[in-house]
Amino acid sequence: MIKNILIADDHDVVLAGTTMILESRIPDILIDQAQDYPEALDKISRRKYDLVILDINMPESKNKKMISEIKETDPDIKILVFSAYEEEIAIQYIKEGANGYINKLSKVDEISEAVKKMFSDGYYYPSNIAIKLLQRSPLDSIKSLSEREYEIFTLITRGFGNLEISNTLNIQMPTISTYKKRIHKKLQTNNVADLIRLYQNYIT
Repeated sequence: MIKNILIADDHDVVLAGTTMILESRIPDILIDQAQDYPEALDKISRRKYDLVILDINMPESKNKKMISEIKETDPDIKILVFSAYEEEIAIQYIKEGANGYINKLSKVDEISEAVKKMFSDGYYYPSNIAIKLLQRSPLDSIKSLSEREYEIFTLITRGFGNLEISNTLNIQMPTISTYKKRIHKKLQTNNVADLIRLYQNYIT
Protein backbone atom coordinates (compact mmCIF):
# COMPACT_ATOMS: atom_id res chain seq x y z
CA MET A 1 0.00 0.00 0.00
CA ILE A 2 1.29 3.44 -0.96
CA LYS A 3 2.15 5.71 1.99
CA ASN A 4 1.69 9.47 1.53
CA ILE A 5 4.21 11.74 3.24
CA LEU A 6 4.22 15.52 3.54
CA ILE A 7 7.58 17.13 4.30
CA ALA A 8 7.07 20.62 5.71
CA ASP A 9 10.29 22.66 5.80
CA ASP A 10 11.33 26.07 4.51
CA HIS A 11 14.80 25.06 3.34
CA ASP A 12 15.03 23.81 -0.26
CA VAL A 13 18.13 21.75 0.48
CA VAL A 14 16.41 19.97 3.39
CA LEU A 15 13.30 19.31 1.31
CA ALA A 16 15.28 17.94 -1.63
CA GLY A 17 17.73 15.98 0.51
CA THR A 18 15.11 14.38 2.76
CA THR A 19 12.94 13.50 -0.22
CA MET A 20 15.88 11.84 -1.96
CA ILE A 21 16.87 9.90 1.16
CA LEU A 22 13.38 8.53 1.74
CA GLU A 23 12.59 7.74 -1.89
CA SER A 24 15.83 5.80 -2.25
CA ARG A 25 15.38 3.78 0.94
CA ILE A 26 11.64 3.25 1.49
CA PRO A 27 9.46 1.59 -1.16
CA ASP A 28 5.89 2.54 -2.01
CA ILE A 29 5.86 6.14 -0.81
CA LEU A 30 4.64 9.36 -2.39
CA ILE A 31 6.16 12.57 -1.09
CA ASP A 32 4.63 16.04 -1.17
CA GLN A 33 6.24 19.23 0.12
CA ALA A 34 5.27 22.45 1.89
CA GLN A 35 7.52 25.42 2.60
CA ASP A 36 5.60 27.11 5.41
CA TYR A 37 3.05 26.17 8.05
CA PRO A 38 -0.10 27.62 6.38
CA GLU A 39 0.73 25.70 3.19
CA ALA A 40 1.26 22.52 5.20
CA LEU A 41 -2.04 22.87 7.07
CA ASP A 42 -3.91 23.67 3.85
CA LYS A 43 -2.51 20.58 2.14
CA ILE A 44 -3.39 18.37 5.13
CA SER A 45 -6.96 19.69 4.99
CA ARG A 46 -7.25 18.83 1.28
CA ARG A 47 -5.44 15.49 1.02
CA LYS A 48 -4.98 12.39 3.16
CA TYR A 49 -1.42 11.92 4.38
CA ASP A 50 -0.12 9.08 6.51
CA LEU A 51 2.77 11.14 7.88
CA VAL A 52 3.88 14.76 8.12
CA ILE A 53 7.57 15.43 8.75
CA LEU A 54 7.32 18.78 10.47
CA ASP A 55 10.00 21.43 10.83
CA ILE A 56 8.94 23.36 13.95
CA ASN A 57 10.78 26.53 12.96
CA MET A 58 9.11 27.29 9.61
CA PRO A 59 7.74 30.69 8.54
CA GLU A 60 4.42 31.44 10.28
CA SER A 61 5.00 28.59 12.70
CA LYS A 62 2.63 28.46 15.66
CA ASN A 63 5.09 26.48 17.78
CA LYS A 64 3.45 23.72 19.85
CA LYS A 65 -0.03 24.80 18.79
CA MET A 66 0.73 23.36 15.34
CA ILE A 67 0.45 19.83 16.74
CA SER A 68 -3.12 20.22 18.01
CA GLU A 69 -4.19 22.10 14.86
CA ILE A 70 -2.84 19.38 12.59
CA LYS A 71 -4.44 16.65 14.71
CA GLU A 72 -7.78 18.43 14.65
CA THR A 73 -7.55 18.72 10.87
CA ASP A 74 -6.68 15.01 10.55
CA PRO A 75 -6.80 12.97 13.79
CA ASP A 76 -5.22 9.95 12.08
CA ILE A 77 -2.11 11.63 10.70
CA LYS A 78 1.24 10.85 12.31
CA ILE A 79 3.55 13.78 13.12
CA LEU A 80 7.33 13.36 13.10
CA VAL A 81 8.98 16.49 14.46
CA PHE A 82 12.08 17.28 12.41
CA SER A 83 14.32 19.78 14.15
CA ALA A 84 17.82 20.60 15.33
CA TYR A 85 16.52 21.81 18.68
CA GLU A 86 17.60 20.08 21.89
CA GLU A 87 15.72 17.08 23.25
CA GLU A 88 13.88 19.07 25.93
CA ILE A 89 12.12 21.00 23.17
CA ALA A 90 11.31 17.72 21.41
CA ILE A 91 9.69 16.34 24.58
CA GLN A 92 7.45 19.40 24.79
CA TYR A 93 6.13 18.70 21.30
CA ILE A 94 5.67 15.01 22.08
CA LYS A 95 3.64 16.00 25.13
CA GLU A 96 1.43 18.04 22.81
CA GLY A 97 0.71 14.93 20.75
CA ALA A 98 3.54 14.56 18.22
CA ASN A 99 4.24 10.90 17.47
CA GLY A 100 7.99 11.13 17.12
CA TYR A 101 11.13 13.21 16.85
CA ILE A 102 14.27 13.06 14.73
CA ASN A 103 17.12 15.52 14.82
CA LYS A 104 18.02 17.17 11.50
CA LEU A 105 21.65 16.41 12.21
CA SER A 106 20.97 12.66 12.33
CA LYS A 107 22.66 10.29 9.92
CA VAL A 108 20.88 9.17 6.77
CA ASP A 109 20.20 5.70 8.18
CA GLU A 110 18.60 7.17 11.31
CA ILE A 111 16.27 9.41 9.31
CA SER A 112 15.01 6.59 7.11
CA GLU A 113 14.70 4.26 10.11
CA ALA A 114 12.63 6.88 11.96
CA VAL A 115 10.15 7.06 9.09
CA LYS A 116 9.96 3.26 8.83
CA LYS A 117 9.23 3.07 12.57
CA MET A 118 6.52 5.69 12.24
CA PHE A 119 4.77 3.44 9.74
CA SER A 120 5.34 0.13 11.55
CA ASP A 121 4.96 1.20 15.20
CA GLY A 122 3.14 4.53 14.99
CA TYR A 123 5.91 6.38 16.84
CA TYR A 124 9.66 6.97 16.93
CA TYR A 125 11.72 8.30 19.83
CA PRO A 126 15.53 8.31 19.94
CA SER A 127 16.86 6.36 22.93
CA ASN A 128 17.76 9.44 24.97
CA ILE A 129 14.25 10.85 24.61
CA ALA A 130 12.61 7.47 25.24
CA ILE A 131 14.43 7.24 28.57
CA LYS A 132 13.16 10.65 29.63
CA LEU A 133 9.60 9.74 28.65
CA LEU A 134 9.75 6.50 30.64
CA GLN A 135 10.85 8.43 33.70
CA ARG A 136 7.58 10.36 33.79
CA SER A 137 4.93 9.37 36.34
CA PRO A 138 1.43 8.28 35.21
CA LEU A 139 0.07 11.66 36.28
CA ASP A 140 2.63 13.41 34.07
CA SER A 141 1.09 11.64 31.09
CA ILE A 142 -2.06 13.75 31.51
CA LYS A 143 0.06 16.77 30.66
CA SER A 144 0.90 15.11 27.34
CA LEU A 145 -2.74 15.41 26.23
CA SER A 146 -3.51 18.10 23.69
CA GLU A 147 -6.04 20.77 24.66
CA ARG A 148 -8.84 18.96 22.82
CA GLU A 149 -7.84 15.57 24.24
CA TYR A 150 -7.90 17.01 27.76
CA GLU A 151 -11.37 18.47 27.18
CA ILE A 152 -12.69 15.07 26.09
CA PHE A 153 -10.83 13.34 28.93
CA THR A 154 -12.51 15.53 31.55
CA LEU A 155 -15.95 15.11 29.96
CA ILE A 156 -15.55 11.33 29.97
CA THR A 157 -14.70 11.39 33.67
CA ARG A 158 -17.88 13.42 34.29
CA GLY A 159 -19.95 10.66 32.70
CA PHE A 160 -20.53 12.20 29.28
CA GLY A 161 -21.22 9.75 26.44
CA ASN A 162 -20.15 10.22 22.83
CA LEU A 163 -23.37 12.03 21.87
CA GLU A 164 -23.11 14.46 24.78
CA ILE A 165 -19.44 15.13 24.01
CA SER A 166 -20.34 15.67 20.35
CA ASN A 167 -23.02 18.21 21.26
CA THR A 168 -20.86 19.96 23.87
CA LEU A 169 -17.74 20.34 21.71
CA ASN A 170 -19.45 20.39 18.30
CA ILE A 171 -17.31 17.61 16.83
CA GLN A 172 -18.30 14.48 14.91
CA MET A 173 -18.89 11.15 16.67
CA PRO A 174 -16.21 9.22 14.68
CA THR A 175 -13.71 11.92 15.65
CA ILE A 176 -14.55 11.41 19.32
CA SER A 177 -13.82 7.69 19.01
CA THR A 178 -10.44 8.50 17.49
CA TYR A 179 -9.66 10.91 20.32
CA LYS A 180 -10.66 8.30 22.90
CA LYS A 181 -8.24 5.78 21.43
CA ARG A 182 -5.43 8.34 21.56
CA ILE A 183 -6.30 9.28 25.16
CA HIS A 184 -6.23 5.65 26.31
CA LYS A 185 -2.94 5.09 24.49
CA LYS A 186 -1.27 8.16 25.99
CA LEU A 187 -2.56 7.49 29.51
CA GLN A 188 -2.08 3.71 29.26
CA THR A 189 -5.65 3.08 30.39
CA ASN A 190 -8.18 0.49 29.26
CA ASN A 191 -11.57 1.80 30.37
CA VAL A 192 -13.53 4.70 31.83
CA ALA A 193 -12.92 3.55 35.41
CA ASP A 194 -9.16 3.84 34.86
CA LEU A 195 -9.63 7.36 33.47
CA ILE A 196 -11.74 8.43 36.44
CA ARG A 197 -9.17 7.14 38.96
CA LEU A 198 -6.37 8.87 37.12
CA TYR A 199 -8.31 12.14 36.95
CA GLN A 200 -9.18 12.04 40.66
CA ASN A 201 -5.53 11.51 41.56
CA TYR A 202 -4.53 14.31 39.21
CA ILE A 203 -6.79 16.97 40.73
CA THR A 204 -6.22 16.06 44.39
